[in-house]
Amino acid sequence: MATFELYRRSTIGMCLTETLDQMFSNGTLSPELAIQVLVQFDKSMTEALETQVKSKVSIKGHLHTYRFCDNVWTFILQDAFFKNEEIQENIASMKIVACDSKLLTQ
Repeated sequence: MATFELYRRSTIGMCLTETLDQMFSNGTLSPELAIQVLVQFDKSMTEALETQVKSKVSIKGHLHTYRFCDNVWTFILQDAFFKNEEIQENIASMKIVACDSKLLTQ
């Protein structure tokens, strides 16, 4: 299964990367094993989002910037309104990165 590395930039992904860097610096982890952990993280995040997340959201706002590069859409919204089944939230600025899941099966 192919995966995107985009989840590494999430809070949990950045914490994992920082921890792996510290373990490598301390000599408790080899670089090869650190890379294997990150690859497994990518696979696990992709699988979890595909199989376990069933909620839907609605986002409205002023589209400030958009771009399409390497089959990845990036949208920057200002004064966004985020709504799902549980919460409604006004957000000053929001970045959305969207990748085509069909690319994972190629």
